[in-house]
Amino acid sequence: MASVLPLPFGHDLSYSQRKKLAIWLLFVAGLVFCMVVLGGVTRLTESGLSMVEWKPVTGWLPPLSEQAWVAEFDKYKAYPEYQKVNKGMSLDEFKSIFAFEYAHRVLGRLIGLAFFLPMLFFILTKTVQRHHIPRLIGLLVLGGGQGVMGWVMVKSGLVDHPDVSHYRLTAHLFLACLIFAALLWTALDLLKSPERFVGVHPLRTFAVVGLLLIFLQIMIGGFVAGLNAGFIYNNWPMMGDSFIPDDIWYMTPWYFNFLENVATIQFTHRMVAYLVFVVLLALFLKVRAANPTPEAKFAAHLLIASVFLQILIGIWTLVAVVPVSLGALHQAGGLIVLGSSILLVHRLSR
Repeated sequence: MASVLPLPFGHDLSYSQRKKLAIWLLFVAGLVFCMVVLGGVTRLTESGLSMVEWKPVTGWLPPLSEQAWVAEFDKYKAYPEYQKVNKGMSLDEFKSIFAFEYAHRVLGRLIGLAFFLPMLFFILTKTVQRHHIPRLIGLLVLGGGQGVMGWVMVKSGLVDHPDVSHYRLTAHLFLACLIFAALLWTALDLLKSPERFVGVHPLRTFAVVGLLLIFLQIMIGGFVAGLNAGFIYNNWPMMGDSFIPDDIWYMTPWYFNFLENVATIQFTHRMVAYLVFVVLLALFLKVRAANPTPEAKFAAHLLIASVFLQILIGIWTLVAVVPVSLGALHQAGGLIVLGSSILLVHRLSR
């Protein structure tokens, strides 16, 4: 079977070369992980609209003098968030929210450099083969698209209703998760020995279903964050006085409830969390019974443990009315679950 299936990315490199590439990609994936968590903090602290301009090339430095800070603050004052939400905010208060958004944007630029410069070096030194370059270019394009999507999201909040579009926020989150997943998968390909390539395991399809459900749940989480749906019904397992609240179907047409109704979106997030847990628990039991490779069994254990902890953190975050620390921890937990699922799918694919 191995002879008719595609070999892992980078299979024709020496192990030492593949390991260097994998470490680089895992480092960049770690930066993306930090970027997503910092993005969650930026959202929870309502800092995302503090920088009203996008300067991809010249925006590295923050204001360096009091005069520059006043000028930056005056720009912010011209937009509805200041006029309708933060009227009377002091310059020091503005600096505190500016810091999170500035850090978020600078980290994005650092990720771009941490990917582009080593990629250029590896290509010029022929550490990667020519037919590997399109995948790396694709990752670079995804990263650039993520930066553009971030600004498109911010622009949606620089309007009369000073809050970013939850559709654009979710698209921004989806792209970040896709980049994280692609970096991790490529690194795992590089670390996998071609000699251990034994073919696709029958449980791979089941594992892919679990991975898609995790992606879906993260996207619903983007809707929850974008609409502040975590700040209503802060009890569990009930929502208010009942398991299914009365206000989840008041919008017409019916499907608008899944797109705009905060009660429906929180309810859906809860229900999909239960579904993810049940599916991954069944997957875990099947993997244990099938007795695949030790690596696959480890990935299955890691996945079920991470999803169990993520549900507990999610409940804690909800009943505590979404403090910044727990909200950031919940966002980090989502990426850990995603990464664990990718690891299991990869181990069952090779």
